[in-house]
Amino acid sequence: MELSRQRRFLTPLPGEDWEARARRALPGEPTGAAVEKLKSWNLQLFARVPPGHFLGSDVIFVEPPQAGG
Repeated sequence: MELSRQRRFLTPLPGEDWEARARRALPGEPTGAAVEKLKSWNLQLFARVPPGHFLGSDVIFVEPPQAGG
């Protein structure tokens, strides 16, 4: 059986905010654009109260969903 490719992700580091995470995940992109991409790929993080509060166990996707996945 062949395994399918999985979406790349990271988990938050202690004290890391969206900007630091964006620089770590997408280092070749301007920080503002990278933050917006991460936010659009991780809408599940805004369902919690307060939005944008991170747990060490959160999965934060660093690429868009895969087609046909």
